[in-house]
Amino acid sequence: MDRILLAPYYCALKFRHFLYDRGIRKSSRAEVPTICIGNITVGGTGKTPHTELALRTLLSMKETEGKNLAVLSRGYRRESKGFQQVLADSPVALSGDEPLQMKKKFPQVTVAVDADRVEGCSFLCHPERLSTSRKGRRCINREYPPADLVLLDDAFQHRAIEPDLSILMIDYNRPVQRDRLLPLGRLRDLRERTEAADMVIVSKCPPYIDKIERDRWVKSLGIKDFDYDSMQGVNRRGRLQTVLFSTIEYCDPCPVFGEGDHHYLYAKRAVVFTGIANDSPFTAFVAGSYRISSHIVFGDHHKYGKQDIRTIASAAAKEPTAIILTTEKDSQRLSGMEKVPETLRRRMFQVPVKAAFLTEEEMTIFRERLKSLL
Repeated sequence: MDRILLAPYYCALKFRHFLYDRGIRKSSRAEVPTICIGNITVGGTGKTPHTELALRTLLSMKETEGKNLAVLSRGYRRESKGFQQVLADSPVALSGDEPLQMKKKFPQVTVAVDADRVEGCSFLCHPERLSTSRKGRRCINREYPPADLVLLDDAFQHRAIEPDLSILMIDYNRPVQRDRLLPLGRLRDLRERTEAADMVIVSKCPPYIDKIERDRWVKSLGIKDFDYDSMQGVNRRGRLQTVLFSTIEYCDPCPVFGEGDHHYLYAKRAVVFTGIANDSPFTAFVAGSYRISSHIVFGDHHKYGKQDIRTIASAAAKEPTAIILTTEKDSQRLSGMEKVPETLRRRMFQVPVKAAFLTEEEMTIFRERLKSLL
């Protein structure tokens, strides 16, 4: 029965990839080096923290001095159309939460959104085309330098553009090898697509995993002759593939609003609310420092409204001395809201996250791979 239900989706994906693999549908490269960071599952693999890790790594290199880096995202659930440049003070409706988060963290980087990655890269490389293109005229913020390198956020499935480096994210806690296609599982693409990536990053690992566990992962990905010095092996397609392992680190809470009162950081209880794909790691982290008195769960990329604020305020009223904690991504959708009561604005904090590799050797391999594109 499961195979019958999944057959139409499976056949559609198989046919689509056949068209690209045989050259019937064309893929193109951008004029500048591109790095694609994506997944084949629905949310929750850590794409944004790893895009930020790539940005931090690139910006630390002397080779990028004087070069203009750019990030191009789809801008999931934004209300704007076409290509838009994201500014630090852009409304989340124009940009989506993740692009806005990245722009605030990296103001020196051009951040843009466009569902059409080929068109988006063209506009990033040639800002002047915004004035001559019908689609480009929709862009509100048109001033930015031409890009010298573009990071493509969540574009692994966007086969119309062929990146110079493709990085596939796989959640350690949900191996794609044991998952199924939507709607019975969380896969939005075929498992065999893991073989198309230049690099696989197994994300959200425990802080330490031994060689036996690493070997298990490498074997499950169908990789042979794996060399731990280079972290590379040969996959089923006969191509070299790099496999790295990373974890997510939670940072100290920061106020969501300027009125945030840091005294609440010393509270013993917390009211927690989230609107992300999987908040279990987040709530586990919070539980290590606070007793969670209320836990409110919204859908992934939830658009907060007045009723949601009332729900949060009602829970917070029962614990007047508790801190109110949410995720970094959720905070982007809240920071522009004007009608948040002052009592909540003082108590509401977000917890930033960052990705880190499990070993220095893996960080060096990642850094050198990025450097090779410059």
